[in-house]
Amino acid sequence: MDLFGEFHKVEINGKLFLVYHNVIKPLPQTQTSNSFDKQSIDSVYDLPLQPLFLCPRLRTRILLNVLDNERVGERVSNQILSKYNTSPLFDDTSDGHHVLPLFWCNNKEVDPEAEEGDECYSCSFQSIGTDYYFCVKCDKRFHKKCVESPLEISYPSHTKHSLQLFYSKYRSDLCIYCRERATYMIYFCALCDSYMHVFCAQMKIPFFIDQPKRHDHTLTLFPRQASLTCNICGLVNKLYLTYICPICDFVAHSDCIYIPQIIRISRHHHRVSFISSLPFEEKFCGVCRQMIDNHYGAYTCHVCSGYVVHVRCALRNDIWDGEELEGVPAEVEEDDVESFKRIADGVILHFSHSHHLNFEISGVYNGNKFCQACVLPLNEGNFYVCVECDFILHETCADAPRKKVHPLHPHPLKQMVIGDDYFRCSACMRRSTGFGYRCTNQNCKYKLDVVCASTAEPFNYQGHRHPLFLSLDPKEKPMCHICKSTKDKKVLNCIECDFIICFECATLPYMVKYKHDEHYLTFCHGDEARESDWCELCEGQLAIGGREGFYECKDCCTTLHINCLLGPDLYTNDGQSYKISNGAIVVRHNKSTTRPFCSMCKIRCPYPKLLIYISYMFQSYILCSSKHLEK
Repeated sequence: MDLFGEFHKVEINGKLFLVYHNVIKPLPQTQTSNSFDKQSIDSVYDLPLQPLFLCPRLRTRILLNVLDNERVGERVSNQILSKYNTSPLFDDTSDGHHVLPLFWCNNKEVDPEAEEGDECYSCSFQSIGTDYYFCVKCDKRFHKKCVESPLEISYPSHTKHSLQLFYSKYRSDLCIYCRERATYMIYFCALCDSYMHVFCAQMKIPFFIDQPKRHDHTLTLFPRQASLTCNICGLVNKLYLTYICPICDFVAHSDCIYIPQIIRISRHHHRVSFISSLPFEEKFCGVCRQMIDNHYGAYTCHVCSGYVVHVRCALRNDIWDGEELEGVPAEVEEDDVESFKRIADGVILHFSHSHHLNFEISGVYNGNKFCQACVLPLNEGNFYVCVECDFILHETCADAPRKKVHPLHPHPLKQMVIGDDYFRCSACMRRSTGFGYRCTNQNCKYKLDVVCASTAEPFNYQGHRHPLFLSLDPKEKPMCHICKSTKDKKVLNCIECDFIICFECATLPYMVKYKHDEHYLTFCHGDEARESDWCELCEGQLAIGGREGFYECKDCCTTLHINCLLGPDLYTNDGQSYKISNGAIVVRHNKSTTRPFCSMCKIRCPYPKLLIYISYMFQSYILCSSKHLEK
């Protein structure tokens, strides 16, 4: 016998629903005509001998052990999705590792011992409520639905084939029910490439929906996969549950029916409101920059005439903060909160420093003075300098607002000073010991360095003739045209041509000074290198068509590797120290006459900065790059 999941039509309080049931059936090879073909597991609970269930952690461990045994030699398995083969029903071969019925709860209130936000240890998706199982061996709580999850279920929008129970090694695609990321124990259909949380796959489905805000008539569930265009989002997706109006031709996906009316998105500085159809034609979405069909729903700004966003673009997790603002009064915007107090003409007191800063105008490049915020050298521009110490800020860095909304993140960001530590920028993935911006949501770890935080749409990159936007779908893994990387980095793209650049390359200084050249050096693509080009510092040849760009003086034909000119850790301050797991790191400028040997490379460090690694054994090593710390 084994469990299978099915939906049955049930009337609850006078309303019709499709309700999920676990059904016990004989396995195909043991089916007989005189045995009961199927029986609801709910009725089995009424029998004297109730079924026992395996701990979900044991089911996952069995699966992972099988994967380990299938590895060839030392090659690590790179499977992202792995199919479960272990039934949830307990048997005598499972070493007694099951969840006991005496811990099965059906309370009216949440367990007082369960912490707020305590999630099911199996799916890590939904918080534990009043119904759960508890495992004595693991000391963990699990949803009833996760514990009893069968190897396959039949879902109403997948009538042609079933959903199979899988383990997702990494974050998978969006659940077709709630549109949140599905990971760990999930249901997956390889033919449709569709994902569902175990919890979502077993939710009851109403036959009829009344939502006057979206439609005047009662909507009815369409009982099969439907290739119909949703009147709300304007998309066709037969994987989602679809509702239709029997009176008119209105069609809507189940979750589109309940979309919020007024929201705040990261790509616009005003609130946007849902409108069922657009009164104008040929408008482009403010997120994906594609055409919007005016016959379907969209979000518009009532302040900025003509600003429109696709429904699904506006509701993306990286765009919308998840809050419905209908009925919530608009608050005073705080995007332009100043970071300093003006003491006198040309004198300020910045929030990051206790001394007064004087405004100065520089007409020359000074490679020995660095801004404390962006950690880049002073170029020919304005800056603020401390009257008592060596603290310096570029004028643009000093003027950066204390709080801002950035197009890369749905929550507001607040400026921070790191101090004796470092952080990794969520956009360019570089280490930084300068200033940054962190998310104001305490549960969010998102951070941007001040250089990435200064970007905006459209982004005018000096190395490209067209403006750049953040218009690509986050599910895409595009290749940066500069470094040829397809890693999980934020990218900017051109909507007039196919140019794509990641934030790591886009935020490199486009024009920089080199102490042995009177001109500015310009950033060049790797495919612009010639066979005769050699790095002025390390004397290595530039890789023709390489994955990295380089800097070149067009007048003097001087060429330099990026790392040789700027260093691999260009956003780290001289003298800055930060702790790591087994010691501490001190950043130093590499400006001595005799350059020291790197303890890892065994050659003289050519970079402008070096790291002194001090272990807890009081041993120190010189490293030319933070990449050595990861080895």
